[in-house]
Amino acid sequence: HAERINGYNPLAIIDAIKRKKKILSDGLGPVLLDTVTYRVSGHSPSDASSYRSKEEIDSWIAADAIPAFRKRMVDGKTLSDKEADALKSTAESTVFEMFKRGIDMEISPRIPVTSEFISTVMFSNKRIENCDESRKPELNHPLSENPRVKQIADKARYAFDAAGNAVPKMKQYCVRDGLFESIMYRYERDATLTAFGEENRDWGGAFAVYRGMTEALPYHRLFNSPISEAAIVGAAVGYALEGGRAICELMYCDFLGRAGDEVFNQLSKWQSMSGGILRMPVVLRISVGAKYGAQHSQDWTAMVSHIPGLKVVYPVTPYDAKGLMNSALAGTDPVIFLESQKCYETGELFEKNGVPTDYYEIPIGEPSIKKSGKDITIVTLGPTLYTSLASAKVLEEKYGVSAELVDLRCANPLNYTKVIESVKKTGKVVLLTDAAERGSYMHTVASRISEYCFDYLDSAPAVVGSRNWITPAAELEAAYFPQISWLLDAIHERVLPLKGHTVTTNQSIQELSKRDKEGV
Repeated sequence: HAERINGYNPLAIIDAIKRKKKILSDGLGPVLLDTVTYRVSGHSPSDASSYRSKEEIDSWIAADAIPAFRKRMVDGKTLSDKEADALKSTAESTVFEMFKRGIDMEISPRIPVTSEFISTVMFSNKRIENCDESRKPELNHPLSENPRVKQIADKARYAFDAAGNAVPKMKQYCVRDGLFESIMYRYERDATLTAFGEENRDWGGAFAVYRGMTEALPYHRLFNSPISEAAIVGAAVGYALEGGRAICELMYCDFLGRAGDEVFNQLSKWQSMSGGILRMPVVLRISVGAKYGAQHSQDWTAMVSHIPGLKVVYPVTPYDAKGLMNSALAGTDPVIFLESQKCYETGELFEKNGVPTDYYEIPIGEPSIKKSGKDITIVTLGPTLYTSLASAKVLEEKYGVSAELVDLRCANPLNYTKVIESVKKTGKVVLLTDAAERGSYMHTVASRISEYCFDYLDSAPAVVGSRNWITPAAELEAAYFPQISWLLDAIHERVLPLKGHTVTTNQSIQELSKRDKEGV
């Protein structure tokens, strides 16, 4: 339902909008209006309009909609010159009165230069069970009847049985199950909650998190979107501003660029730009890929963490995924919810009591000690938690080094207390990330550790990340993503010499300097 109309003809615009509104009201949208108009003034006070001629501008001024339509109204005896002058005077005096009030320091006081006001309105930090209490949540059937719910009920919520043996993978409660449970919990309570993205509905989402929801939810609460990342995030922003709660999804982290303005300038800023009047209860789920090469396997945690106004989380265990999603969906702030494709099928290895069936929340910004140790601290964010866990075992068994593992779980906000306590205890720290090493979020953490723990450090924090390459195909990923050998070599060469260790990869300061010089 698309058409082009003359933007200088108010009657044409009124007619087109009435017709398009009816199409939308009848549920037959979307619609598109290509409204042809012209900007007579420059783009800004410094715009001299040197890119267009005086004749061009004058010809458009001659056709200006306001005097042209006035003439048409007067010539058609619909409006007299006196009435038209009165309307113009009213409009001008109203605008001038608004201007006077805007510059009046009594009526419109300014925020002092030293004020912390912006920091108080960037996040609303509220909790809302149901964004519209006048409505009841719509479900197709009780959750107790849902096939996915029944399947999950039979799974082991801890990856090991009572005898310490690993539960078969198919029987393990995994990360995607934790996400499903937390999302369905909120669907039962928030009538406004809607989820959408590419391939979200019919076969349970690209990574099966939504499997079972197709049966449980009416289409308007879970639906497939066009392949347009900007439209996906933009729609979520608009829906939240109108009072709803949205979960929108970008299938790959690499596609953030397609929704750059919507994420970086809209989702992140409206709460602050409204002075805290508006709220933005949007969870943007983004999967971080692997195996799919240069344009589908990048970790851009650093990019979203750099943008003020966004909360950023990256859980990689079932317990953390469920608890953090519960917090995100109870809140009123925009949350970038990163999910590793490597970890969707991972069972719970750390919570010995298993993932609770009951509702619980993990506060956004609180790291987790996944393993206690005394000799060195290893800090992770994302799936490198499991690389670190395997490395810690080698350190312990082969070198007698006790490693403490700290999983940040979140990038913003981030409470450094547990990190500081660990580094003060060990005096040594290495940070591991799957993101390209240069400019990674772990460099921010390393810098903070250097400032907070300077007097306790025996060596500079060492960051180990993926190579600063374009992400290769799956067959070459062992040469790209951090491996156990990389971490051991980096510890040996830059943090703590390991007795009897043989270096197999070059992680020395000299090698880092060489790579920096070459840009790789």
